[in-house]
Amino acid sequence: MMGKKVKEIRYIPAMELSIREDTGESGTMAIKGYVVKFNERSHLLYDEWYERVAKGAFAKSLEENTIKALWNHNSDIVLGSTKSRTLQLVEDDIGLRFDLELPNSSQAKDIYESIKRGDVDGVSFGFYIRDNGDKWEYLKEEDVYERTLLDIDLIEISPTPFPAYPTSEVGKRSLAEHNLKTKEERVLEELRKAQVNAMIELLKI
Repeated sequence: MMGKKVKEIRYIPAMELSIREDTGESGTMAIKGYVVKFNERSHLLYDEWYERVAKGAFAKSLEENTIKALWNHNSDIVLGSTKSRTLQLVEDDIGLRFDLELPNSSQAKDIYESIKRGDVDGVSFGFYIRDNGDKWEYLKEEDVYERTLLDIDLIEISPTPFPAYPTSEVGKRSLAEHNLKTKEERVLEELRKAQVNAMIELLKI
């Protein structure tokens, strides 16, 4: 039986996050960039797997979900929403692109200034994996897995100053649900094989 689905978070450093200047009377504060680019390999997660996002992985979410923009994954600080169109998300040939119009608040002004100065240059996104929404491949030459996200349930995106990763529990659960061995388990398996082979050689003597 599959375990309860747990929200996962991915951080993408310096993903072309920039401000969108508005010289009109409204003085709108807006930021734009890519949440993630398709088919680009992530950093190594937990010394266990790399990750890629396939083109189309967000398609169902963009059609069905109300997706929020939060500050650093804090649901108390909502910066925009697809429902009100203050957050706009589009899949193009490069990746998932966003345009976010910030609220007229002192907090948002501080966030805007931090992004404008370059102090905040990362975007993170929170999601669940849909049924059959990912694919795993073991890369023997690197002794790691590669996970491709095919269909994910996107909940929120977050400009963030710090990397945010899923908990170790979430990562290990993801491996366990797919009956994949951790690196430690693979090492132990190789040791057991070596011991068995050594015993066989001794019996031949």
